Amino acid sequence: MLHQPSGGARGMASDIQIQANEILRTRANLNQLYVQHTGQNLEDIERVMDRDTFMDAEQAVAFGVIDKILTKRPLVGEEGDTQP
Repeated sequence: MLHQPSGGARGMASDIQIQANEILRTRANLNQLYVQHTGQNLEDIERVMDRDTFMDAEQAVAFGVIDKILTKRPLVGEEGDTQP
């Protein structure tokens, strides 16, 4: 599941504004990370992150948020792994 950051704030209006600005900055940073690592454009990332977006494994590979689907745990020495 992908979604934008969520949070809550309380206190004086200025405190709430500071928290709102921080969460918006965090959202922008996350969106840019997804752009860099998935190859998707910013508009598509913003659309997907706007609401909870559920993906199965194949959809996640196609979107670029995972590299591959593992069906079993690799054995030591397989695919360059050195840890059991």
